Amino acid sequence: MKASSLSFKGAVLCVIAGMAWGLHMAISDNHSAYPAHAHLNLVGWVSLFLIGIYYRLHPALERARSAHLQVWSWLIGTVVMAIGVGLVHTGTAAGEPLAAAGSLIVFASALLFAWLLFRTERAGASALPAAAPAE
Repeated sequence: MKASSLSFKGAVLCVIAGMAWGLHMAISDNHSAYPAHAHLNLVGWVSLFLIGIYYRLHPALERARSAHLQVWSWLIGTVVMAIGVGLVHTGTAAGEPLAAAGSLIVFASALLFAWLLFRTERAGASALPAAAPAE
């Protein structure tokens, strides 16, 4: 599977989970976990989808193991972070290590993505397939 496809699928799963969580909060009239819901939607849905677009635009990169590692670590870190933040904001202090661990995983994944991006952009057009001419 391509890194972009993995990103898109992971992003969609995050937004479905985030929306379900939001609906649950609205129905129960208990919005204490809203920061976790927001993290899941922003870091999981928006950021992961944008990462997928970058990989789709760079086909030579999206089959690399490092790109797959970056997407998987981002997704796993996001889920762990959202659960930890949710636990903390609903009164379970034991969620703090989960929130911290998930945040560190996402941060490491962001550093990996930055390295991949800068390395690819520095390589320039020579590393990428030629674009079709505009009509």
